[in-house]
Amino acid sequence: MHFGFDFFALVLRKSGFAGLLLGACMATSAALPATADDTATSGMGDASQEASFFDPFDRVDRDFWYISDGWSNGSHQNCTWSQSMISAAAGILSLRLEKDHGSQKLLCGEIQSRQAYGYGTYEARVKSATGSGLNSAFFSFIGPADHQEHDEIDFEILGKDLATVQINQYVKAKGGNEKLVALPGPADQGFNDLAFIWEPSRLRFFLNGKLVQDVTDPTLIPTARQKVFFSLWGTDTLSSWMGPFSYSGPATMQVDWVGFTAAGQHCLFAASLTCNPTISISLRDQAKESQR
Repeated sequence: MHFGFDFFALVLRKSGFAGLLLGACMATSAALPATADDTATSGMGDASQEASFFDPFDRVDRDFWYISDGWSNGSHQNCTWSQSMISAAAGILSLRLEKDHGSQKLLCGEIQSRQAYGYGTYEARVKSATGSGLNSAFFSFIGPADHQEHDEIDFEILGKDLATVQINQYVKAKGGNEKLVALPGPADQGFNDLAFIWEPSRLRFFLNGKLVQDVTDPTLIPTARQKVFFSLWGTDTLSSWMGPFSYSGPATMQVDWVGFTAAGQHCLFAASLTCNPTISISLRDQAKESQR
């Protein structure tokens, strides 16, 4: 399940024990037709009222996560999203890529938050899948399905080089900001903490608590609220980017936990970057921040 933090803070103050409440404001998934209830287009308003969350993946909370199922993102993708490729056990979310036992077609996994989020700190502990031609991704995204221009903030571990992670961001569908960052070891052999702090005038990427990219050009910083995604997929056509694909058996990406700390809040779970007093967050002590 995932946990909201307003109730946590209240119970902690009253009882001294960590109370956790399942809850999130649901919004239409990016993969579904947008509706009048979709919060992806709403403004930030009072930053202190933004819904932070932490999910330890004791299970897949379908009220919070939408599981992509029955389509692909285009001809570049050699697998079809399937809810059968998503599972959680012992506090680990697994996203798999494998052949269907009957049709032998490749299936793969993706989840996305039903709610769109704004400025704040986005964090996840991730272990990539193994295999050339695969993409193990943690990212935020919004686009035309939500009546928004394409904004995106990415961590992508590409199967052709498991010694690096690629970071990137898109503003109004314009990318070209890729940077490869060295990992301390093979991405499929251990977990890495991936995080970005997104503010109106600054976007910072962190790997295992270390700052690896600092974007301060406002034209390179997304402005639209975005949904949180994890995905594992493969390609037969983007081999120069992801490596040549050759199926050798099932592949699995794992996620230990994910958290979002809204602007104006901090240290809502122990592993969060926002607990580190040496990392400045300009909105931490501000009560309000508007966002388109």
